Amino acid sequence: MIHRNLPIPGLMLIEPKEFHDDRGFFTERYNRETFQKEDFNEDFVQDNFSRSLPGVLRGMHYQFDQPQGKLVSCTRGRIFDVVVDLRHTEPTFGQHFGIELSGEKTVSLWIPAGFAHGFCVLGSESADVLYKVNRLYNFTGERVLRWDDPKVQINWPIKCPKLSGKDGIADGFEKYLESPLMRSQWWKASSDF
Repeated sequence: MIHRNLPIPGLMLIEPKEFHDDRGFFTERYNRETFQKEDFNEDFVQDNFSRSLPGVLRGMHYQFDQPQGKLVSCTRGRIFDVVVDLRHTEPTFGQHFGIELSGEKTVSLWIPAGFAHGFCVLGSESADVLYKVNRLYNFTGERVLRWDDPKVQINWPIKCPKLSGKDGIADGFEKYLESPLMRSQWWKASSDF
């Protein structure tokens, strides 16, 4: 059910069992007991839901004050979900990982605190994204990393995305390297790796 062997330590792919019949399927996306048996002991405190139109890109967001771990699922449509490792003490610092999530599969991605996160909508259908977080959202503690930063080199599968105002003017990775956040270990406030 939980796959920990992803290219960046701390990330986990979660594949719950699906029960199919001629009506469709049923699954438990989250069950505390089942997750605890897999040594996944996060205490989720908030659920977030977004609907994004085709061509929309959201990201790359991270919270330095009350940093959040996120369990991300796509419940309708398709997205390309991406994270960038901002934990400067890790050998994977600055690396990114991307995966397609869709409403057709019940796969979720666990993203611990210390990552910038974003996604873009694939195809011609809107996408619904549901994510559970282990810390309450703090607006003043949010920052955005530029989605198309040349140093990070994310190969987004869409061109000319629709962005929010803040995402369109976000600072690049070089600015992050120069910031006081880079010299701190802000992500340790949320969870142990």
